[in-house]
This record gives sequence, C-alpha cells and structure tokens, in this order.
Amino acid sequence: MKTPALGGPLQPTVSKTSFMARDTSDTTPIESRNELVAWFEQGIKQSGDLLVGTEHEKFPFYLADQSPVPYDGDHGIRALLEGMQTDAGWQPIFDGEALIGLFDDRGGAISLEPGGQFELSGAPLASAHDTAAELRTHLALANQVAERHGIGFLGLGMSPLWTLAETPKMPKSRYKIMTGYMPKVGTRGLDMMYRTCTVQTNLDFTSEADMVKKLRVSLALQPLTTALFANSPFTEGKTNGRLSERSEIWRDTDNQRAGMLPFVFEEGFGFDRYVDYALQVPMYFVKRGDIYHDVAGADFRDLMAGTLEVLPGERATVSDWANHLSTIFPEVRLKRFLEMRGADMGSADHVVAMSALYFGLLYDASALDGAWEIVRRWSATERQRLRDDVPQIGLNAQIAGRSLRDIGRDVLALAREGLQRRAKRDAQGRDEGHFLDLLDHRVETGRTAAQDLIAEFNGPWKHSVLPIFAEARL
Repeated sequence: MKTPALGGPLQPTVSKTSFMARDTSDTTPIESRNELVAWFEQGIKQSGDLLVGTEHEKFPFYLADQSPVPYDGDHGIRALLEGMQTDAGWQPIFDGEALIGLFDDRGGAISLEPGGQFELSGAPLASAHDTAAELRTHLALANQVAERHGIGFLGLGMSPLWTLAETPKMPKSRYKIMTGYMPKVGTRGLDMMYRTCTVQTNLDFTSEADMVKKLRVSLALQPLTTALFANSPFTEGKTNGRLSERSEIWRDTDNQRAGMLPFVFEEGFGFDRYVDYALQVPMYFVKRGDIYHDVAGADFRDLMAGTLEVLPGERATVSDWANHLSTIFPEVRLKRFLEMRGADMGSADHVVAMSALYFGLLYDASALDGAWEIVRRWSATERQRLRDDVPQIGLNAQIAGRSLRDIGRDVLALAREGLQRRAKRDAQGRDEGHFLDLLDHRVETGRTAAQDLIAEFNGPWKHSVLPIFAEARL
C-alpha cells in the first residue's frame, strides 16, 4: 500500500455544517415555487464561515486476483462496511435491511456508488491541510479494515479491466430505478453509474451575486479541471483512445440533466433561473419513509400540485426538492453550495490538490476576479467545444486562441496567490500552496496522469493493465 504524501495533523478541524450527499428527511410541505428559491437562499454563508467539503470515490478490488468486490459474502462490501463501523464507531445507514453506508457526527459519511465504488463524503473543513488530514485518516481506516478481507482500493476515473457484466450491483433502491431509466435517455448512463469514479469539491457562497460569479467561473473552468485531473485512459484491459473516458461518458449519459449550463452566463441569472432549470429536469424517485417510489420521467411540478400519476394526492416536501436536486448532474451543480464535478479520481495528492485549487481560486476575491477576467469573454459555443475536446486531448485543447496548458498556468498562479493571502499554515509553517505542486507539474510538462499511465502500458507493462492495480492503489 502506498502511503499518501500528505501533511497536516491526523485529526482535522471540522464544522457541523454538512456537505454530505445523503438523502434528506425533511417532511416540511412545499406550497409555492418561491419556497424552492428560498431553499437555495438558505445556503448563503457569512464570509468568515467558508468551508470546503471533498468527496472521492474508489474501486474496491481483491488483491489476490484483481477481481471486483461483490456486496455479499464474508469478504464483501457489506463486511467491509461492518468492519469500518466497528473500528470507527460510525453510525449505519440502511436501505431496507441492506447496510449501504456510515456517517459520523462531525459531518462525514461513507456511501456506496452503484458498482460498489466506495465514497467518502468528507466533512466541511477550513483548509486544504484539514482535507489532507481527513483523507489520511480515512485511507488508514479503510485499508486497515480492507486488508483483513484481502481488499485494496484503486484510484482511477474509470474501471480499467472489468466489463459492465462483471461489475457488481449494490442493493440501493434509487440505483435500481436509475438503472432502468438510464438506457432510455443516453448510451453511457450505465457506464457512468457502475464504472466511473470522481473526486468532487464542494464550496460555499456568501450571496446570490457571489454564487453567480463562482458558478460562472467554475463552470467555464471545469474543462481545465478535467484536463488537469484526467486519469481514465483504460477500458476492459485496453486503451480507450481518451485521457478522461469518465468525462467522455458524461457527454451521452442524460443530457437533460448534465452539461455546461449555458443559461448560467445569461444576464439576470440567479437562484430563480436555476429553479426553472431544475423543474424541467425529469424526476427519478419519490422517497416516502424507507420506500423509493419509481417516478422516473415525471415532472416535479406535478408532485407539487398533487397530480403525480404514480402517487396521486402526494405533495412535494423539502426532502423531495433536495433529493431531486441531487439527481441533476451538470459539470458544476448548485445546491446550498457549489459542487465541482469535472475531475477523475486519482492519487491522494490528486484529491487534495482539487480542494486546494478551488480554495485558492474561489475564496480569495482577487483570485476570483482574475479568473473571471480569463473566462468572461468566452462564448457558449467556445465553452462547449472546449468541453467536448478535453476528454481526448486534455491540456492541448484550445479556446479563444489559447491552449488549456497556457490557461492552466495563469489559473494556478491565481490560485496559489489566493492561498498565500489566506495564509492557512500547517505545523511546518507552509501555506496551502504546496498542494498545487502536482498541478504545476502537469502544466509545465503538458502531461496528465493518464498520459503517464499510457506510457507505462505501452512500455514496461507490455500492454497489460494488471500492473495498474499496484501503481494506482490508494
């Protein structure tokens, strides 16, 4: 097992304000559209309370033969969760009788993605140093339990070996509904669900205007994020022709609920306009008690009116709205915070770099202004072309006559300056800027993690992906 090269104290400083992505349980009725807008407004934070939550997914595999880990069995996913519950004292999350996650009182949670991908939804934290400490603690615990079962974890954006048929399915009701619906709205939805992993950074906003500016900047820069963190060049034991197959998959998963959201850049955009967008996105499910009712394709407005055909007379609650928003998958998602969704999963340093990048870029006024100056003249057509090009050519993709490699230098410089001004220091006196060293290396060399892996595959690995299970083990 590789030891992550992360600094900071072992136990991070956390807040009780959670970024966790668990389904909510607020049964307060929603009686008007204005309440949907107000729900977003309640996410506004004071400028001194800005935190970052980091979520990351990883593939469990058996060390003996690199096969995927099923849910059941003495050495399956459930046993892994039970072991972590015992060792860490976290509380269980059930779907019926199936143990499908854990949570702690500090704001963190462990959950399962459809194919058994093991996800940590981290607590809201005050610095990238704390993100590093949280990750070290989590990986130490996860590996401590996993090794008792002969299990390791793989940090990649796409499952490199297993077919869809070989990939296990987790017993979560919402995933059964999504599995039935996805093939109706795109060609890659099941690949997205069962065979990809991401690292995601969640950030606060201090006003509606602050949300708008941060959402515009981060949406425009998600293709850069994808390029910097590209790490999914293999599918079913072969190169797939791309640097980020995970990102390519999203181009035809469900375009009603994914993409670059061009309306965000239109004059007058705010919470109200995002509500319009979310109401146009079809629903997946309505949860009542422990039951997930399949309403895939239904209109949320019918639930508000009590005219939903599957559940006549049932009316929308705050939980329904929050859960519906969690089934929308644009490159940056708005909830009561902003979720950066453009990155493949990678190494431990890779995970923390994602948080440090957006800490520095969005939480420093000068850095945010500088980033807006870089992107504000890009047209919707240019942004979309960039997003379409990035999965295959990464940092060589261009917009407005500049390569992402050149833009990346400027953006990383802004982020580093922002982190310097934040002056959050660890026990060694370092600010958070050193977490960007990995990304600086990417833009200086012009090489992504995916390109490094392809070179290994074509060279010393002799066209076998099996060595990646040691190379990319967390």
